[in-house]
Amino acid sequence: MITRNEAWALLTEYNREDFHLQHARTVEGVMRYFAQSLGYGDEAAFWATVGLLHDLDFEMYPDEHCIRQQQIMRENGLDERLIRAAASHGYGMATDIEPLHEMEKVLYAVDELTGLIGAVARMRPSRSVTDLEVSSVRKKYKSANFAAGCSREVIGRGAAMLGWELDTLIEKTILAMRSLDREIQP
Repeated sequence: MITRNEAWALLTEYNREDFHLQHARTVEGVMRYFAQSLGYGDEAAFWATVGLLHDLDFEMYPDEHCIRQQQIMRENGLDERLIRAAASHGYGMATDIEPLHEMEKVLYAVDELTGLIGAVARMRPSRSVTDLEVSSVRKKYKSANFAAGCSREVIGRGAAMLGWELDTLIEKTILAMRSLDREIQP
């Protein structure tokens, strides 16, 4: 298993923009939260690593997203389970690797949603998720022009994969984002 420091070094070898690094750390923390809250506490570090590395190739190879990262991860000797999990978040867009494990489904669902929630939070007077409500996210969710890069279709499919209502996914993800360190939290 790759250590957190090794994963961070690999990520920063391929990513320099603060936005991408912030997103990686956010998804890392959200994945750790979900691992613990869904009964996978013994795998929390693995879930977090998948979250940290899920967009490894996006900044340098956006046209080969989820494809190039598999190559990079294999070249660095990473576990096939980690490679598959990270690539599965591109299901239906960049890969045909369907999210099967609950962890993969969570990653698929929260990747886009954390971006949307972060954008909503930055518009609030507090600029934080600490006082953010599901209703505020739902309102912006309905506005296709708001955070247009965050696919509502993917978020909805992710909730369905998990067997959750959309509001449940949003609520759980807000709680996960609230648990993050202040420097990571929007």
